[in-house]
Amino acid sequence: MDLHAVRTFVAVADAGQFQAAAAALAITQQAVSKRVATLEKDLGVRLFTRTARGARLTVDGQAFLPHARELLRAEERAAASVRPGRRALRVDVIGRRLAPAGLLSGFRRAHPGIELDVVTLFDAEAALTAVRSGTIDASFRALTLPARQLPEGVEAARVYDEPVQLLAGPAHPFAAAGAVTPAQLAGHRIWMPGIIAGTEWAAYYEALAAAFGITIEATGPDFGTEPLLDTLAASPTLATFVGARTRLSWPLADDLRRIEVHDPTPVYPHSLLWRGDNPHPALTALRDHLAATRPGDRDGGTWTPSWAW
Repeated sequence: MDLHAVRTFVAVADAGQFQAAAAALAITQQAVSKRVATLEKDLGVRLFTRTARGARLTVDGQAFLPHARELLRAEERAAASVRPGRRALRVDVIGRRLAPAGLLSGFRRAHPGIELDVVTLFDAEAALTAVRSGTIDASFRALTLPARQLPEGVEAARVYDEPVQLLAGPAHPFAAAGAVTPAQLAGHRIWMPGIIAGTEWAAYYEALAAAFGITIEATGPDFGTEPLLDTLAASPTLATFVGARTRLSWPLADDLRRIEVHDPTPVYPHSLLWRGDNPHPALTALRDHLAATRPGDRDGGTWTPSWAW
């Protein structure tokens, strides 16, 4: 349907005169008449009856008017969805319970007028492809490849180092410890069934295990977070690693413990990826917010893989 003709029809209906509609649209009265006549032909009905006072809607015209207005509103919404500064900023996070989602929530609270469209892609490779193609505006990821190997046009910056914690049940040997060192974890069973080979998080934990002689088991099916927490709560030997800002909840009776890891503190290196030529003003606001709120260095030092940047 010709939206110029629909807009002209609405203008005539609002003005009550073809001449007044022509003035409002900055076109000739002849053009108004032609557009309305074309629309009437397409619909197969008369929309107006000409009178001495101007143009009066027919019954069909009255029935069509609310739908015509909705067509024009839909046109505006469609244009706004891709107009920089009007459409939502589309950002990928690794998971909705994990730290990047929390960082975005903080940004949203600081900038309540900015709309966000949050998506979750599988891994860093998928995120890089989506950023480069423009499918998303930005992504939070840990990057295992050197900066020089980023796809053309894609930029990245380290925005948050998330401390890794030990999560264990009340019968675990470290349950009462306020903190442990990575070296103390050697010989203890760290169970992470959600690790998927080839992903950036698998690369991180592989490097962590190698650096401190820790054994991380990824055996067994991954039934999700809740079954994992149930298993930990009942086990005197199993523990797992979680990010400090990972949002978890469990029944009070499970009595799970988050135990800090220090000297050094393993941190997961979250970076923000974006296209350098992306004009969305909210992207600049997001980058500035992350730079301003990034925590400083932790006492006792931190550890990240050699590939982190």
